Amino acid sequence: MRLTKFTHSCVRLEREGLGVLVIDPGAWSEPEALRGADAVLVTHEHADHIDASHLRGLDIPVYAPEGAALPGLPDLPVTEVGPGDAFTAAGFRVTAHGGVHAPIYGDLPDCANLGYLIEDAVYHPGDSFHTPDAPVETLLVPLHAPWMRMSEAIDFTRALRPERALGIHDAQLNPRGLASANGWLAEQGTANYRYLEPGSRL
Repeated sequence: MRLTKFTHSCVRLEREGLGVLVIDPGAWSEPEALRGADAVLVTHEHADHIDASHLRGLDIPVYAPEGAALPGLPDLPVTEVGPGDAFTAAGFRVTAHGGVHAPIYGDLPDCANLGYLIEDAVYHPGDSFHTPDAPVETLLVPLHAPWMRMSEAIDFTRALRPERALGIHDAQLNPRGLASANGWLAEQGTANYRYLEPGSRL
């Protein structure tokens, strides 16, 4: 499976004999992530994870959490997904995990959030640290957000013990902050941690 990281939380998965699956093409990610895409997974409704303008003119299925508010997507076939659901998108086997966005502050309402485990190998948690009850080969670990602390990201990688971890959710970090986050995960996480620059492939 080939994984290409785009800015922030957007990743593109390709595999010979299957299609092209894109996760979280948000407002800060590059529109070219969707070039030739066969399906899109949306972890939750926030604009940094889904930007309807990127999808205009594309006739591809979109999978999103049940009840997610996705303005601007009325003409696209959106399939609602719930925790525990298993389905096929762009030829990839996908299972949905979690259900709720990590708390941001006080009693502010949370929205639906799903983590997606693709082909029993790659796990994208969206905006949460939900731990799926399944082995994870490649973990996409958030680096920075109003809803998280670095210690939680480290504990997340330690809890899942993936073969490798790749940093995502990083668009609001300047170079010094990014270097710090990468250093902490490389030194304290238990996985083989790497950071991919936008456009880089694995």
